Amino acid sequence: MLTLTGTLTSTGSAEAAGTRIRLGSSSDVSRTSWQGPAFTMNGDGKINPGSMTAAIDAIRGGTGSLDVVVLAGSAPTSGSATPECDAVMALPGVNSCTSWTLTTASDGNNSQVNTDIRNAEFVYFAGGDQCRYAAWKGTALETSVESVVAKGGGSGGGSAGTHINSPVVYDACQGSVTSAEALADPYDSYITFTTGMFDWPHYAGVINDSHFTARDRMGRTMAFVARAIKDGRTSDGKAWGVGVEEGSSLLLDKNGRATLYGKEAFVVLGDHQPEQATAGQPLTFSGYKIRHLGPGETYDFKNRPTCGYYLRSVTAGVIDSNPYSGTPQTTCGIPGGSASLTESEPNDTRATADDATAVTYPASLTGTMASAADRDYFRISLTANEHLTVQCALPDAYDADLYLLDSGGSTLTRSVNNGAGADETLTFTKAASGSATYYVELEAYSGSGTPAYTCTLTKN
Repeated sequence: MLTLTGTLTSTGSAEAAGTRIRLGSSSDVSRTSWQGPAFTMNGDGKINPGSMTAAIDAIRGGTGSLDVVVLAGSAPTSGSATPECDAVMALPGVNSCTSWTLTTASDGNNSQVNTDIRNAEFVYFAGGDQCRYAAWKGTALETSVESVVAKGGGSGGGSAGTHINSPVVYDACQGSVTSAEALADPYDSYITFTTGMFDWPHYAGVINDSHFTARDRMGRTMAFVARAIKDGRTSDGKAWGVGVEEGSSLLLDKNGRATLYGKEAFVVLGDHQPEQATAGQPLTFSGYKIRHLGPGETYDFKNRPTCGYYLRSVTAGVIDSNPYSGTPQTTCGIPGGSASLTESEPNDTRATADDATAVTYPASLTGTMASAADRDYFRISLTANEHLTVQCALPDAYDADLYLLDSGGSTLTRSVNNGAGADETLTFTKAASGSATYYVELEAYSGSGTPAYTCTLTKN
């Protein structure tokens, strides 16, 4: 094995310097086509042999070999000077691995760095400080990495390198935030983002996080998701947090399917505006949809599922129950799925609303006015130009009024016919942009009882 070492001074800055160490062949592979892209998102800074081997095999189509570049923002403080390349060179199908330590933003314009990247088929961002990586936004390095993916190669990273490979990057440029801090104030000064750097195929709207379970980062990922939606950093009013545990790695293939290598990972979906995400105030966000992935399990980012999540809510900065475990819904938003939903108390506020976003239409919502002060809330979602009709058949035991609320709780339309057993009907048309969350509310006006009401929802 040939080892080449050297130190290069970047052009354009007397202070900028990059340290280059190459392992393996001194000559790059020459080949006309590659079969990727493929991406690895690791829960810590170490190379995951399983996902890395799978990525290498996918890119080279199972034949020949390829070249890897490792980018780091600082040199290791002990042990090998090239720990990532040491691990990569032990895998099959690798021709060379070149490790670069780049310490300033202007190093992103180093001509030798960019030549090495463009000649490689996989770029791995080491663990460390993602703020240093975010500083390469707009440099030649960003374009060079994108060219590797465009030719069918790949990108990935561990810890900080995982963060930089999502389209919304928690950059930690002001410091690292804990879950408790983020839930107490989703606009904490430590929560800063970089967007517009890398946007890999099928991975839109995602915010990566690492060391996930070991460092209890679910709460802060929930806050990141709420912020991304509230600030308009993602489209269609939705955002996905992807948290990978230490020792684990998600392999994202060219078809958008992510496969877990290792212990566990989580997908945290927010599909509506937060009820409260305001500077200096604790977060309130109802109905996060969470998917827990175990060894070998997959998540399709190209065709993102509407089912198989368990639900968790945050109220005044407090998560309602253990967010790392739950019972997934199984009859939602899939062919043959449920077209009816029965209320489950308490559902007397928007924060505790029953989730009806995934029922199939026409849908039926059923429940009772258990007391003269009862209110039942159901959360629904409408997309651009959708026309909603809600028709509630009420029993003779009570009089109830029907409301449609926006995500902030304002009344959009209502039906308030007088008299016990008087049915209620309302209609509403969503504006011609994006999707949004709404709430169907049935409120007791007079009387109560055990006979059930049925509200039928139709869309066209």
